Amino acid sequence: MGSCLAKQEQESAAAGGGSGSSQDDDEGVARRYKAKYGWRYRLPTINDKFPNLEGSTQDTDNFNLYEYVGSSWTIVFMHPGDFTPVCTTELGAAARLESEFTKRNVKLCGFSVNDSTSHKAWIEDIKVATGQDVTFPLFCDPDREHALALGILDDTNKDAKGLPLTVRSVYVIKPDRTIALVITYPASSGRNFDELLRAVDTLQLTAKHDVATPADWKPGDKCIVNFPLSDAQAEEKFGKDGFDIVDLPSESGKKGLEKHYLRYTKDPSTDV
Repeated sequence: MGSCLAKQEQESAAAGGGSGSSQDDDEGVARRYKAKYGWRYRLPTINDKFPNLEGSTQDTDNFNLYEYVGSSWTIVFMHPGDFTPVCTTELGAAARLESEFTKRNVKLCGFSVNDSTSHKAWIEDIKVATGQDVTFPLFCDPDREHALALGILDDTNKDAKGLPLTVRSVYVIKPDRTIALVITYPASSGRNFDELLRAVDTLQLTAKHDVATPADWKPGDKCIVNFPLSDAQAEEKFGKDGFDIVDLPSESGKKGLEKHYLRYTKDPSTDV
């Protein structure tokens, strides 16, 4: 993906009569994108700041992701292209669960390498195919400018014009605009939006409390005491009888152990 961006920038410079070596062009591109986004030709990942998306959606030519989001959590999910079968079902699923995301102070934003006219027509298909009306913004990136900057183009998956499509990435973004979670699927595999709801629940819980969540956790299930806490610190947080220590062979017989590594406590959100 990075080489794709560098190659296109170099070809553009050559077409415009730019001077300098390919290496110089590549390094210039790297400096610009690193300064703007904090990474060079790679998928943004956990704790990176997600860049602002400014441009068009199906409803406006003056969309600004940061203004739309405000102080909310956000889910931005990329789609390889409009009028594609898997994406059609995904957007229907997202629309069906939008009220649940809203309850969690989460705003949704789709992203596809098509223009607003295409998005509007596609939304009509989605309504017929899934029974759901997509009202959240679908960001338009027909020139692939933002997809290039984000590093999300797949050179092995191209449209009828031979242009690369985006990978099926989803980003959960915190109110401070840093990425809390990123999952990338191939074009052939649809995302599970019920799992994204569950992921938001665990991310919001663990951002607020000194706990982690075990495999397959759901709200109300027992949580794990945060690993960095000693047993004494855990008592201060959860009370003397506020957590259970799992007896494990690796810790058996160790006297004076300050921290047992697997300790369960109740879901602290149930106290609210």
